[in-house]
Order: sequence, then structure tokens, then C-alpha cells
Amino acid sequence: MADPVIAQIEDLTFAYGRQPVLHGINLDIPRGKVVAVMGQSGCGKTTLLRIIAAALLPTRGRARVLGQVTSELDRDALYALRRRMGMLYQFGALFTDMTVFDNVAFQMREHTDLPEDAIRDLVLLKLEAVGLRGAAPLLPAALSGGMARRVALARAIALDPELILYDEPFTGLDPIALGVIARLVRQLNDSLGATAVIVTHDVAETLPLVDYVYFMADGRVVAQGTPAEVRRSGVAFVEQFVSGAIDGPVPFHYPAAGYAADLGFGGGA
Repeated sequence: MADPVIAQIEDLTFAYGRQPVLHGINLDIPRGKVVAVMGQSGCGKTTLLRIIAAALLPTRGRARVLGQVTSELDRDALYALRRRMGMLYQFGALFTDMTVFDNVAFQMREHTDLPEDAIRDLVLLKLEAVGLRGAAPLLPAALSGGMARRVALARAIALDPELILYDEPFTGLDPIALGVIARLVRQLNDSLGATAVIVTHDVAETLPLVDYVYFMADGRVVAQGTPAEVRRSGVAFVEQFVSGAIDGPVPFHYPAAGYAADLGFGGGA
């Protein structure tokens, strides 16, 4: 029987050298669900995504992904683990000198022994799923931002991964393209029977889309639950983040001495 939790982070701490980034993180990613990790820029959410992807290893604690503890794997085992995942990078990160077709075919050619006629059929199937079969012969430079992101999504699902990771998939998209990508994330996850982790700060599109949310601040999980639960969590940071309030736990003013003192009048503000 498949493990109901596809990824589990336990008491995880991570630092770049002496710079701590994540502090005592605990979270579970249930199989078959779409899970968001949300928070403002610099809170550590992308670092957490890279740890789930086994691109980074914990400084302390444990990351268990697809049944394996990442810090216990050798290089070949890490590569084998990553082949079971798909990744949609921020802004797509397509190979600019390859056609749309070849971008999607890349992983199939690298990681399988499929004949070219089978690869052709599979690539066209993936492109049809994102509405871009007709763009197969184009280079990425000929695509709009939203189209490029859809091609990147087709590439991310090329090998029918069990776990799909999305790093800020909505950044820089116009409202139509953003809505298309959001709908595809949900539809493709459900049709593939996969699990998705979305790192994002886009509240309006993400909360209606996902099954569960982890909110991060200063390298820690400060709230978690279903979208409805986190909306009424009572956590001040979450309320400010969801409402977009100017001031709150994240202050409008950077810490400074009294304004009057800076103007030379003496005393505090």
C-alpha cells in the first residue's frame, strides 16, 4: 500500500554557511494533494522546495521524500529519486536553442530508452494537455510568457512524475495566462494522480486552488491548514499577508531613530 505521505520534513534546520535560513521545520505533504507553501520573499520557502527536491540537504533534521531519506542517498540514488519528480522553475527556464518539441522531449531522451516515434507521440500528448501542440516547432523566443510557462509545465510532467514541484509558477503572468496555469496545475495533478507542492506568494489564485497551506515567516512555519482554516487562523502575519495590509507584523517602516532626531530637532518622534 502506498505511503499516504509522499514527503515529510522533520525538525529540519538549514543554513547557508553561517547564515540560518530554516528553523525547526515540520511538515507533511499528503499523497495526491496540491499543497502550497506561502510567505513573503526571503522567508525560506524556495530553499524548502529545493530540500524537498533533494537539491539541498538539511543541516539538521530529516527530509523523507518518496519513501527515502535524502541525506542517506548516494549520487546515483539521488538522481534516481529526482527522476520521479517534475519541476516547474520560476519563469520556465526553457532551453532557448531548442524547439518547444525538443524541450519537452529532453527528459524522455535522457532518462528512457523509448524509440523516437514513441517519444513523438508522448510529447504531442503532453503539449495537447497544455493546449500547445501547434507550437511544437517554435523556439521559446517566439512564445509569450504564458505560453512558455505552459511548455515548461508540459516538460515538468513529461515522465509522469509522482511529485511535481512549482517554484513561483504565477510570477510575471498576465491575468489570463495566470488563470490558465492555475487551472492546469489542478487539472493535471488530478488526472495524473500526482502530488504537487507550490511555492508562491500569490494569494488570490492559490488559496482557491490548493488542498492545504503552510504559511512561513522568518524561516519558520507559523500557520497551516486548509485554505478556510488558515483564513480564520487568527495569526496576525497570515491575516496581514492574505489581506495585503500595509502595516502589521511586517511593518511599513524599517527600524530607525525618531524622525525628528534625524531632522536635527532632537528628541524622539
